[in-house]
Amino acid sequence: MPSVKRNKRQLKLLPKSPTGIPGMDEITGGGLPKGRPTLIAGAAGCGKTLFAMEFLVNGAIQYSEPGVFVAFEENAEELAQNVASLGFDLNNLKKDKKFIIDHIQIERSEIAETGEYDLEGLFIRLGHAIDTIGAKRVVLDTIEVLFGALPNQTIVRAELQRLFRWLKNKGVTAVITAERGDGTMTRFGLEEYVADCVILLDHRVTEQVSTRRLRIVKYRGTLHGTSEYPFLIGKHGISVLPITSLALDHRVSNERISTGIKEIDNMLDGKGFYRGSSVLLSGTAGTGKSSLSAAFVDAACSRGERCLYFAFEESTSQILRNMRSIGIDLASHVKKGLLQFHVARPTLYGLEMHLVTMYDLINEYNPDVVVLDPITDFFAVGTKAEVKATITRMIDFLKTKQITAFFTSYTAEEDGADQSIVGISSLIDAWISLRNLEINGERRRGLFILKSRGMPHSNQIRSFQLTDHGIQIGAMDLSGRRTTMSQS
Repeated sequence: MPSVKRNKRQLKLLPKSPTGIPGMDEITGGGLPKGRPTLIAGAAGCGKTLFAMEFLVNGAIQYSEPGVFVAFEENAEELAQNVASLGFDLNNLKKDKKFIIDHIQIERSEIAETGEYDLEGLFIRLGHAIDTIGAKRVVLDTIEVLFGALPNQTIVRAELQRLFRWLKNKGVTAVITAERGDGTMTRFGLEEYVADCVILLDHRVTEQVSTRRLRIVKYRGTLHGTSEYPFLIGKHGISVLPITSLALDHRVSNERISTGIKEIDNMLDGKGFYRGSSVLLSGTAGTGKSSLSAAFVDAACSRGERCLYFAFEESTSQILRNMRSIGIDLASHVKKGLLQFHVARPTLYGLEMHLVTMYDLINEYNPDVVVLDPITDFFAVGTKAEVKATITRMIDFLKTKQITAFFTSYTAEEDGADQSIVGISSLIDAWISLRNLEINGERRRGLFILKSRGMPHSNQIRSFQLTDHGIQIGAMDLSGRRTTMSQS
């Protein structure tokens, strides 16, 4: 069979209009199809109007592309008020001739199937708005209002095709929103066939936890992500949460930083962890995971570095008191502004909200070190797969910013010491396992390093104690001692 010869000439790729929505341009490979219509479909309350509005506002502000928003349900004042809480000042954009809101009220009772039905009036009105400000982006919200009183599918399809063709001829990048139908993606079940790109938004509640999902159903002329992606409506608008940096091209550092405990540094080739690495502390309850994290935070703050501590079980005052009992004074770092706590129960909201809240706080505070204590608490609001995806995204996000991360993870007594209940061990750069040991009828704590990439490290099991003047690591080898944890 003769081989197929490919054209070696440089082919022209589909041009795209960036949305400016975090994560969205990544999964679409650059944005929405430039000069073509995109359909945003979903049920009421899933974020269609906000998505469309953010696409226009970001276009006007970030990419110098004026936009026209045609609303068939809400008027200009209502829309401006709705998005003001997200920091979108539509009135200023209108004054600068970068934005037009045109509210068209359509009474369904006035629409009758007599003679020919067409959208000529809409074309004239929309064309005038586009020409007035030289618009490059257009939103129609929502499309079914135009055809709500028309039972004839032939007329609807013909006018939809004519509308989409007219938008293409005008050279504008258009976003058309549509309501979900009964058993169909859209009300008429036709819009998705004539649009070049179709994005489905979904808002679901599972076990009393609300989550939003986004899926690209089709995108003509380009490769794109096909999975369901969590997205969140936060204080800065929409954020889409893909698993980032699939190419694994983030920078790495050769700088080593102390753990705050000299003996552990010695177990790590005498120098501590690499800056920007991700570290997992796993162990049963009471083995000292939070105490070791606090020692690391104390050392970082003492070097003048900024630390952000996410706690999911204890209040800030309780953490400060408990750490003070073992000689670690974190309160002084809080007063200096080097240490900031964010305390919340995982059940407060869903995983996506937790993730974006952490993203926002990290971007605002710009820390050198981040602690999540413990990540296993997230199982209260998500499955193992969902929790793993959430932590994977966080690890990747922190690596791109060269932030050193400490994660604590609870391990059950019956689990092996080299098992990670979250299932992220392969993503972690360094892993310290803590265990309970029985020595002469007494309970002792033991510590050993399961792995630490890129450096020689000790393979001994070392005892350690929490004293009123700090953490003490024993020099003796406890590898032959019986543990209260089963061996795998």
